[in-house]
Amino acid sequence: MRKITYICLSLIFMSSAIFAQDQEKTERITGHENTNKFKQLYDEFSTPNMYRAASGAPGSAYYQQQADYKMDIILDDKNAKLTGFETITYTNNSPDELKYLWIQLEQNKRAKDSKSPLIEASGVAPVFQPSEFANQYLKESLERGFNIQEVKDTNGKSLPHMINRTMMRVELPKILKSGEKFSFSIKWWYNINDHVAEDGRSGYEFFPKDGNRAYVIAQFFPRMAVYSDVEGWQNSQFWGRDEFALPFGDYEVNITVPADHILDGTGVLTNRKEVYSKTMMQRYEQAKKSYNEPVIIVTQAEAEAAESSFSNETKTWKLKAKNVRDFGFATSRKFILDMMSVKIGGKDVMAISLYPKEGNPLWEEWSTKAVASTLESYSRMTFDYPYHKAISVHAKQQGMEYPMICWNYGRPKEDGTYSDRVKYGMMGVIIHEIGHNFFPMIVNSDERQWAWMDEGLNTFVQYVAEQDFGKKYPEALSPQDEHFPSDRGPASMIVPYMGGNQDFIAPIMTKGLNTYQFGNNAYGKPATALNILRETVMGHELFDYAFKEYARRWMFKHPTPEDFFRTMEDASAVDLDWFWRGWFYTTDWVDIGLKEVKKYYVSSEPNAFVKNLMEERGVSKSQLRPLVYMVEEGSEEYTEDLKNGTLLENSTPLKTYIMDNFTPEERQNIKAPKYFYNITFEKPGGLVMPIIVEYTYADGTSKTETYPAQIWRLNDNEVSKAISSEKEIISITIDPKQETADVDTSNNSWPKQVQESDFNQFKENIKG
Repeated sequence: MRKITYICLSLIFMSSAIFAQDQEKTERITGHENTNKFKQLYDEFSTPNMYRAASGAPGSAYYQQQADYKMDIILDDKNAKLTGFETITYTNNSPDELKYLWIQLEQNKRAKDSKSPLIEASGVAPVFQPSEFANQYLKESLERGFNIQEVKDTNGKSLPHMINRTMMRVELPKILKSGEKFSFSIKWWYNINDHVAEDGRSGYEFFPKDGNRAYVIAQFFPRMAVYSDVEGWQNSQFWGRDEFALPFGDYEVNITVPADHILDGTGVLTNRKEVYSKTMMQRYEQAKKSYNEPVIIVTQAEAEAAESSFSNETKTWKLKAKNVRDFGFATSRKFILDMMSVKIGGKDVMAISLYPKEGNPLWEEWSTKAVASTLESYSRMTFDYPYHKAISVHAKQQGMEYPMICWNYGRPKEDGTYSDRVKYGMMGVIIHEIGHNFFPMIVNSDERQWAWMDEGLNTFVQYVAEQDFGKKYPEALSPQDEHFPSDRGPASMIVPYMGGNQDFIAPIMTKGLNTYQFGNNAYGKPATALNILRETVMGHELFDYAFKEYARRWMFKHPTPEDFFRTMEDASAVDLDWFWRGWFYTTDWVDIGLKEVKKYYVSSEPNAFVKNLMEERGVSKSQLRPLVYMVEEGSEEYTEDLKNGTLLENSTPLKTYIMDNFTPEERQNIKAPKYFYNITFEKPGGLVMPIIVEYTYADGTSKTETYPAQIWRLNDNEVSKAISSEKEIISITIDPKQETADVDTSNNSWPKQVQESDFNQFKENIKG
């Protein structure tokens, strides 16, 4: 009896030793610095306070400043020059006293003394096109950038100001206390850039065949910088890549352009009857009642007729907007205009497109429908679109967004034909840029600091909206496509980037200006991360509720990354610190593989493990109490009888126990697994992810099991699972649908499939 007890205790001690080894591995992984992948993000996050709550919601004392604008703008079409006069009323809602104000002057990025070109490394190319050589080395720099003519208070007294590249500091005549307002005016002008030849987020395109320009105008006025509880003044310079951080406010903008131009922009057009013809007004009234097909307000024939007029008269278009963070407009005599209405939350919103004849027939067919469908999809995923219109403007090589208006590329050939690439590119960019109305025009993140908060979140919802668009308009798809061919979102699409050279990859949580591969970093990887979070980690119900909660909490406010991360957890009861840390704070990649698969059968005879223990302790078989032994297939103890026998036939002790302890009714319902497997998973990649496993059985059926990411919490290198099955498993595949962005699939199968992985192929291509 003592020896039997000793054998049992030895088994217990053996199990304890194995557990201790696991603990030791964990300690080696975590070390003194506690680098465990499941460590909470307390060190990375700011301490919650009265401005930003621990839940991720705005705090009880949350505030934001307001900047209201009244502007008179004149567009000189002959000289491509813009002149403006604005009055800004700034409200200090912060608890702080302000000595000065910071104004953004992004047009100065183009000034002759701009430092932006100097921060880009360059070298002499071995070969040039003559035009490239002339533009780079022979052309004189153009006169660009803001010309600030005056900065005055409401009494006409000049205010001291200093310009530092793309920022202007205006000294206040007295301290601006909490709750106080200050009004002042700025007069300026600048020469508008050719955004096709000179690049830029706004400007004009010149059409040499008819001598016209089409203008898409933004960053055209000195704009208030953000002052917040997080940054103080966000006066980070504009180098060209990182976009904008702006306060909300109300706008009254009067824009004077040639009388034959068609114009639209941010806000309500308050003098439509003055600037529209009677025919345009009649068509506009029809468009307000059209929910399926756009109504042409200005036809192609009318736009072509206007191209040759070049009126010397002018019209002033008056626009008012409430609670927007920016203002943009587009104008040209070349513009065709169409509209249709879309129901959003019980109210009508106008979906609008402006485009020259060069955009047809593609734009007339699909632009406005893409706008309407996007508003529906984004409203479902976030909140009902609050503005009264959304405008898509055709502009060559452009993809840029502003409140209620955006510019988008996608131009057919001169004969009107276009490829699938052009078609899908146009549809995708419209969906993306219209989507930016939600992120960051309403959920107003700091683009200058965190590019992924607008681009990544927007690209994620863009993927959802593109799939919706393909379902709503299957006729828009090419015959070979069953769904919209999105180029970002699905996990497999980010594999080449995440499995690439680590010397040229930066964490998502990096200022956009300082990242490698900006598109992958700010758009692709965060969009993929959220798609995986929705499809694989959380599921649609939990994710969609939390994502919508974030969007609604931070409508017309200034969220930070922490506010997003905290809200997603707060609204779902899912601990995601491990996910944020891996995907957003590191450049780790996913690589989960099958290290080993062992098959076992139940036996009445001692296995090698027990035999060795008996030999060490000098114990005979007769001294052992009845036990159930697991015999590995292929071992010395394995026999074909074990494989062919049933569970209870193979183990007399187990059969005796069942007969003695189960009722006849219970025995009828008892499970009878015949096969037992010990499956060891390994994780060569550093990124923690769930293990998605497909088990295929001998009868042709299969089953997919997802082991939560927490399975790695005590051992970051490898974990094992014991599987019992009534059916024989003939193959095992990890991540069969490519849901986790696994960079090396060569270790994902059992039996091992002899194939070169996409990861290795990618590496070889890099070498080549």
